[in-house]
Amino acid sequence: MIVLLDGPVGTELAARGVATPPPLWSAAAIEAAPEVVGAIHRDYALAGATVHTAATFRATPRAAGARFRELTARAVAITRAAVPAGHRVAGSVAPIEDCYRPDLSPARPRAEHDLLVRALADAGVDLLLCETFPHAGEAIVAVEAAVATGLPVWVAFTAGPAGTLFTPAAMRDAARAAVAAGAAAVLCNCVAATRTHPFVESLKGLGVPFGAYANAGPPGDELGWVDAAPGDVGDASRIDRSRADARRRAAAGYARHAARWVAAGATLVGGCCGTGPEHVAALARLARAGNTQET
Repeated sequence: MIVLLDGPVGTELAARGVATPPPLWSAAAIEAAPEVVGAIHRDYALAGATVHTAATFRATPRAAGARFRELTARAVAITRAAVPAGHRVAGSVAPIEDCYRPDLSPARPRAEHDLLVRALADAGVDLLLCETFPHAGEAIVAVEAAVATGLPVWVAFTAGPAGTLFTPAAMRDAARAAVAAGAAAVLCNCVAATRTHPFVESLKGLGVPFGAYANAGPPGDELGWVDAAPGDVGDASRIDRSRADARRRAAAGYARHAARWVAAGATLVGGCCGTGPEHVAALARLARAGNTQET
């Protein structure tokens, strides 16, 4: 059975005209534009996602200071109110520093991860998603902290957009260690969709569900990041139709890559940076076809 994850909140906020300034990035919108955050979650639910990640990627003690608990609770409440009963809400647990800079991973990350996972558990999430980790050691510490809450824990590793921060073999080793630490599922995320398949293959055979939520890659891949189609001029309604057509084409292209992950055995599929609700809708069509074939 294929389970659909949602898509990104951060790049979708930007696409809807909401600023995501550092150090909070998407978490800034928890206070600045909560109605837009809720609308994004609703749109992903309408598209077919049943696992929704709250905007806590940077609602961390290091980025938010003493306000991190308040931001975490509000992000989870916004998500819960926006999606149907029975859908799962995941709390995002990110690298303490930078998801593309494993060299910046702190030597002693446990205390900060402990604080965040406890805040997420207190806020009432259904599962903890340790995501976008380029550093295997920090990922395992985050998984151990998350497992200690008693909640289900998923972990997602990233090799970066270019696929260079992990080899598939190294990601498999990290995933194996995460499973030994208690992770209930392993994924690859925020690698360009065109480069994700070898990493998905590497996650097979670890005894837990696996999957991927890729980013759209560079604009030249034409799998996402759609604002307006090249050469758009003229009346607004025609531009809107052109943009919608471009988004549908991008989503269909992304789903073709995801079909390879599903064929490899992936059962957890969603989208990362540069994708959107259209991509999740395309994945939902893929999931319906796959789930029907299984039954």
